[in-house]
Amino acid sequence: MVFPLYVRQGLAWEEAERAALKRFAGAIASPNLRPLATLPMPVEAMYGQHWSVTGEGVPDAAAPDEKVYLPGRNVLLLAAAGVWCAVNGVHRVAMGTLGGNPFPDATREFFDDYARLLTTAMSHPIEIVTPYREMRKHELIARSADFPLHLTLTCNAPRSGQHCGACNKCHERRAAFVQAGVEDETRYAE
Repeated sequence: MVFPLYVRQGLAWEEAERAALKRFAGAIASPNLRPLATLPMPVEAMYGQHWSVTGEGVPDAAAPDEKVYLPGRNVLLLAAAGVWCAVNGVHRVAMGTLGGNPFPDATREFFDDYARLLTTAMSHPIEIVTPYREMRKHELIARSADFPLHLTLTCNAPRSGQHCGACNKCHERRAAFVQAGVEDETRYAE
């Protein structure tokens, strides 16, 4: 059984991201896929006027990865998911972290240590699995070409529910489709 969780943090792209997630989940309907549960965990008090909250000054296609880093994002996502799992008797959390992710909260060591912390803190065994940790984005796209990938969203500045086409994440997405040799059916604003 898969229990999809969405941690709503008040980030600029969340409305479009949740809508895309619902469309994608509906398109791949499976009896093993439970309804989406949304867990509120606002970050405005921590991130303040950061571009991820305001939607202003979003890093463009030329921006290095460091510019899109959200400090502690996986710490917060996994805290919410871990508590939900403990309350609901679930013992495994899956994260979609890809290989090449340069951030400190995306390493195998971090996930192993954090799973131990969650397990200890709640006396409830939690395992954090990262099935795509050794794959690059283009490899995942090639492997998943039979899925409706055009329904997914990986944009930091969506416009009217679609990819902006100008941000760092849209640039990565476009390049990954090309590298994978898979037609990109994504609708971009530009």
